This record gives sequence, structure tokens and C-alpha cells, in this order.
Amino acid sequence: MIKYLLGILLFLNFTLPGTAQNAKIRVLVFGAHPDDCDISSGGLAALYVAGGHAVKFVSLTNGDKGHQQMGGGELAKRRYQETQEVARRLGVEYEVLENHDGELLPTLENRLEVIRRIREWKADVVIAPRPNDYHPDHRYTGVLVQDASFLVIVPNILSGVPALPNNPVFLYTRDNFQRPNPFRPDIAVDISSVFPKKLDALDAHVSQVYEWLPWIDHDTSVPTNTADRKKWLANRWLTRSQPNSDIRQTLEKWYGKERAAQVKQAEAFEICEYGKKPTEADIRRLFPMLPAKP
Repeated sequence: MIKYLLGILLFLNFTLPGTAQNAKIRVLVFGAHPDDCDISSGGLAALYVAGGHAVKFVSLTNGDKGHQQMGGGELAKRRYQETQEVARRLGVEYEVLENHDGELLPTLENRLEVIRRIREWKADVVIAPRPNDYHPDHRYTGVLVQDASFLVIVPNILSGVPALPNNPVFLYTRDNFQRPNPFRPDIAVDISSVFPKKLDALDAHVSQVYEWLPWIDHDTSVPTNTADRKKWLANRWLTRSQPNSDIRQTLEKWYGKERAAQVKQAEAFEICEYGKKPTEADIRRLFPMLPAKP
């Protein structure tokens, strides 16, 4: 009888989300457009994958408006193909929903689709943008994930998909918006070692990083040669992923002052007050790339 009970406990320890020290961690990143997840969390994803964990990116729109020359189904198809190349390069899964770019709304239907994906992925960690942003698709992606954060454990909501037994940790991605409140870097991760992997992921979004985004910025300096383009991309993102003073302080908390001073590239995340309220021990378990407490 004792052996039987111990067997059940061992089984539960390795099957319920967020309970096992050595279990595979399951991470789900939501973005509004087919390149958003890579921009916010590409380095973190690479670290998780390198550690044998499971990562999925989900774009809530198909990105069919994000280009200066092409659009509609042709652009949506191109951007989907770019996401699948990212999936190959990073070792993640990448799903793109068929909502139109610029038309995402926080409807009940979309909320249920978000709940479905969190449950089906059995997510331990869910990452999304904050609901204050210049782009309505970004804002509503944040709202939809917020609205799903409690309901993923409610059995009578979307009853055809089993509710999660444990609420995931929900995190916001970094932004520079100050109102109604600035981004707070609760967790900062050193991605210096996998920064080339993040660049590889961004490089796959040719329609965006070499065409659409430079066009928006009136930047005509993008090289035509493939090798030179990659160097251009690296220079563009070197400064964007460097830790500012607030993130540097957070790095010191998680890595210690000496190690934090050596970090060249970082990604940072704010803990959402909905969902699981993680302790420091929870965070170190769910972010195994962080070192033991310094």
C-alpha cells in the first residue's frame, strides 16, 4: 500500500504543471503579430529550448497589413512561412491565428481561443504584452491574456477542454510606455550567450526586419547583401537589448552584482498580479537558466 501511494505521488509530481524540479517547463508566449514573440522573448525561448523545455509562440493576428507594398492573403502567407522558419531555427512551435492585422478585439470568442491554447499547452509560464501600448492589437493581446488568466482554472468555462489544475505564472514583456504606469522589470534574464539565436529568429522575418520596420523608420540603410544585412540587424538590436539601469538592478538580484555587470544583452519581464503569485523559489525553478541564489 505504501509503495502504491508513493507511486501516485511520484506520478503527480512529474505530471502536474509547475510541481517538479526536473520536469519539462512549458512556456507559452503570445504576441499580436507574427514577429512579436521573437522580439520580446526570442532569447529566453532559446535558453529554455537549450535546457530541454517546451516553448510555443502564438500570434493572435496573421499580420496581413504589416507591409508597405504587399498585403492581404499574400502577405499573411509570407509571414506564416517566416514564423515556421523561426520555429525551425529556435526549436519552438509557432501558431498564427487568422484574425486580421489591426482588427483584433477583446471578444469572448478570442478570449476562449486564448484559454484553449493555454490549457492545451498545459502552460507553466504565459508571457504577453502589457495592455498599455501604442498599437491596439498589442493592447488587446494583453487584455485577452489578462482575461484568461483566472479562467484557465475554471472547469465550467470552455468545459470541452480540461481546466488546468494549477494557475500558470503570467508575465508581461518589456516596453517603454510610461502611462498609466511604467514597465517594472521583476525578472531579467541574461541572453548574451544566445543573442545570435535571437538574431537568427529575427532574420527569418525578412518582410519585417528588412522591409517594413525600416520603411516605417525612414531608414534606407538596409544592405541588399545577405551577410551585410545580418550585420546590420545585429547592430540595430545590440542597443535595443542592452539592459538599462532598472534592468541592471534586477540582474543584480538574480545573478549577483559581479555576474550582472558582465551581462551585455538581456530580456526582462514584469509579473502580472493575476494568475499564480510566484515566490522567489518559484521563479528560480521556472527560470532554470538563472543561477543558484547568489
